[in-house]
Amino acid sequence: MYDPRMVQPMREEVTGLGVKELRTPEEVDEALGEKGGTTLVFVNSVCGCAAGNARPALRMVVGHPVRPDRMFTVFAGQDREATERARTYFGGQPPSSPGFALLKDGNLVGMLHRHHIEGRMANEVAGDLTAAFEKFCAKA
Repeated sequence: MYDPRMVQPMREEVTGLGVKELRTPEEVDEALGEKGGTTLVFVNSVCGCAAGNARPALRMVVGHPVRPDRMFTVFAGQDREATERARTYFGGQPPSSPGFALLKDGNLVGMLHRHHIEGRMANEVAGDLTAAFEKFCAKA
């Protein structure tokens, strides 16, 4: 487990955007157990692609006019049980950190894995996210 003092600024970078942090399996079940609407789950990480691409991409999309009803985050390598529980909602996808999972009515409809994030610019990752938002989160 990482030193909590080192990780705190990485947590605050995400929660400061209005993304609710889930730190226990119980919090994950309560949040992701809701079946209505759309939910984005960001799996945060200390790695360079989280710092350089994933968190900046998240910052770019939180103000997009079409976005999920709810946005949550778990922190891989820090809140392991919460992260493991969140991954059970990702439809059997392999673990990825960082990563983004988009759920609609409780079912996984989109996933950006680490290999979709690393080596790309943050605006490209943000473009993938906003395209998924427009496809799955637009209100009729």
